[in-house]
Amino acid sequence: MSKNPDKTTPATANAGTEQNIAADVDEVMRKYDRESNTRIWSGWRAIVIKVFMACFAVYCICMTLFSTAMPEIRLPLFMGFIILAGFLNFPASKHHVKPNYLPWYDIFLMVIGAACFFYFALNAMTMIRLATRIQPIHVAIGCIGILILVELCRRCVGLPILVVAGLLIVYAFYNQLSYGASFYKALQNIIYKLFYTTSGVIGTPVSVCYTYIVLFIIFGAFLERTGIANFFISFANRLAGWSSGGPAKVAVISSALCGMVSGSSVGNTVTTGSFTIPMMKKTGYKPEFAGAVEAAASTGGQIMPPIMGAAAFLMAEYIGIPYAQVAVKAILPAILYFTGIFISVHLEAKKLGLNGIPRDQLPKWRLLVRDCYLILPLVLLVWLVSSGAKTMSHSAAYSILAAIAVGLVNFFMLRLQSAQTRTFRTVGKAALGAAGDSANSVFDSLEAGAKGAITVAVACAMAGIIAGCITVTGLASILINAVVQLAGNATFIGLILTMICCIILGMGVPTTANYIIMASLTAPILVQLASGIVVHGVALAVPLIAAHLYCFYFGILADDTPPVGLAAYAAAAIADTSPIATGIQGFLYDIRTAILPLMFIFNHDIILWGIDSVPEGIFLFFMTVLGCMSFASLTQGWFIAKNTLPDALLLACSTIIMLYPALLTGFFLPHDQRYWGYLIGIGIMGLLAYMQHARTTQTTEAAA
Repeated sequence: MSKNPDKTTPATANAGTEQNIAADVDEVMRKYDRESNTRIWSGWRAIVIKVFMACFAVYCICMTLFSTAMPEIRLPLFMGFIILAGFLNFPASKHHVKPNYLPWYDIFLMVIGAACFFYFALNAMTMIRLATRIQPIHVAIGCIGILILVELCRRCVGLPILVVAGLLIVYAFYNQLSYGASFYKALQNIIYKLFYTTSGVIGTPVSVCYTYIVLFIIFGAFLERTGIANFFISFANRLAGWSSGGPAKVAVISSALCGMVSGSSVGNTVTTGSFTIPMMKKTGYKPEFAGAVEAAASTGGQIMPPIMGAAAFLMAEYIGIPYAQVAVKAILPAILYFTGIFISVHLEAKKLGLNGIPRDQLPKWRLLVRDCYLILPLVLLVWLVSSGAKTMSHSAAYSILAAIAVGLVNFFMLRLQSAQTRTFRTVGKAALGAAGDSANSVFDSLEAGAKGAITVAVACAMAGIIAGCITVTGLASILINAVVQLAGNATFIGLILTMICCIILGMGVPTTANYIIMASLTAPILVQLASGIVVHGVALAVPLIAAHLYCFYFGILADDTPPVGLAAYAAAAIADTSPIATGIQGFLYDIRTAILPLMFIFNHDIILWGIDSVPEGIFLFFMTVLGCMSFASLTQGWFIAKNTLPDALLLACSTIIMLYPALLTGFFLPHDQRYWGYLIGIGIMGLLAYMQHARTTQTTEAAA
């Protein structure tokens, strides 16, 4: 402790505060995010590991951009390096981590596991020619490779996905044995399918991870180190911090903006929550409410374009459309999700009579305008992806270069601002210092990107095993028939059952793996269920992307669903409150937006299906926002005043009309004139506003 605290400078105080915040964030991340439970390296060992990880990231970038080798060579090589990097970074248990210590058994597993995949890459043509006639040595290599991959998955991803994969492998064995195959023959067939073909470990998920996801993870790591997260938080503060319940609205806006970059619910929660949750508590929100709002908003960050988490790239591959189209179809649902939560916290603030942050304590617009160059890499990425000027891989690569340039400028500006004078000498020193800071940042970003790639690649590999078992056994068709028979003619029941499956199976499973499971099991169910929907005599043709977005949406909500909602646990740790109470309240906020994915199935306007006009898209946005406002008011029990039963009924009617106008107009108008229904919905909301205003005025006058 300083002997003279009065002499502490503001800069020193700020630095100390930032260090404390960073320490708290790291502690929460290590506790609730498996990706952060890594080994502790220092000294020359830390330098060696950093260089290796940076080289691995560069290898991924170069191979993605320039390699033309066949998948059976590229993907096993990639997984071999993932095994090496994984065991170097993830210990057997987070409770027994010794600094600068790598036990002998981890070295053994690392070398043997990587060797299995490298052997496959070097002998790919031989394996392809042998097919199911692979020799016992090949079966043993495949078994060892899969088992070591399973152990790495346990360390960096978790047990839930292993339970699902294990049950499916057992079912695959049972399926093979039921057809009269011997145990060895069944093992031979399954190992060949899961290890030596592109329908298992190195299947579509790993291929997409290798081709697109890794580059975008690395880009996100670079972008985070430019200081864009702080810029987003400051921007959200300036935009909404002054309003009623401002800090909660700041949490929603900043989580949406940061979610565009991170694609991680837990990472988003601790990044923005370390600032927003204390502000919410100070304003007057209960701790569990503050944590719940942050967890719910951060969870939704994974559906926010342009990055959307890794699952969006897989969705594009499964559906067979460009990623840019997936992002376009997802943009309106994502905005509506955050709008629904934003309106809910606004109504909560009105009920509690909470104020915002004084305007003189908010960031200045001129400072935000000065720092707006930080978003240029993100703008470049959006332009390259949306315009189709470059491939997805090249778009990410160019955006990484832009992030490096922006980071260099940012470091230079920070050093220049700290200088006492503006002389040629100080500018030169600032430039040299910025160059050094930028070089360190590049290494840190490459290392962070490589670490992030480990968990996603392992999850994709396990998801590939799951998808391979489903394909081998024909389980998907069995489940489809079971759910369809259970639901009968009640399509809505089938949709609810599918929603429950997505949430339950998603508990504790990474979003990427969760989506792959849901895309394999439930998306076909949705398509078949919805094919029988007839509204006003017209059969609905449900787009495949609507079914996949439905699964993706509810799978994401599992991150905020007790008792395994990791985002809620992380938020509760920051808010210093009960994780279960936070998770329940966060889930209630999430579920208030559950009407949106149901509309994906019934009203394709929400996903902009068949909508090519920009003005029409903007019009639909504002109409559906009113629908979300109506639904939020219904669930909150508050519009401009407390709702009565007639008020609730009017809100229910307006919600349905604003989110699905064709359901009403179909009785008297053709489908292409469905937009006239919005006038009725707006009229109902206007009538309700007048009724509540008159009632409030009357009550006020009576009290006076």
